[in-house]
Amino acid sequence: MLLDKKLLDEVSARAKASERLRMNYNLHEAMDSKAQRLFNALEPGTVLPVHRHRNTAETYILLRGRIDVMFYDDKGVEIERFALNPQEGNYGVHIPCGQWHTLEVLERDTVIFEVKDGPYAPLGPEDMMTINE
Repeated sequence: MLLDKKLLDEVSARAKASERLRMNYNLHEAMDSKAQRLFNALEPGTVLPVHRHRNTAETYILLRGRIDVMFYDDKGVEIERFALNPQEGNYGVHIPCGQWHTLEVLERDTVIFEVKDGPYAPLGPEDMMTINE
């Protein structure tokens, strides 16, 4: 399978049509695969809750667009922010296991390649945080 602009454009079009303004395109064979590898097409305005993965680290590689990735402490205080933009040489971020994080999409047609250990595990309420700003 060729991973090309046409594929990214198709996933971005689905993200734009989605109520959540984001869409995954899984490259792993099944939800119980040992590695979860996927494209995540994201549009400005999508809301990704502050969350953590207690059993795996996670890596984002930005293929196109711009995003900010934010890390938080256990009290919901932002402790670090990474401005990702491949045009400026900032290609990705590694998120340690258990790190509270979210992202903000700054440009249309943004796509990240995302990798984390499997199997897929939906987030429970204990792994999501509401930030009062």
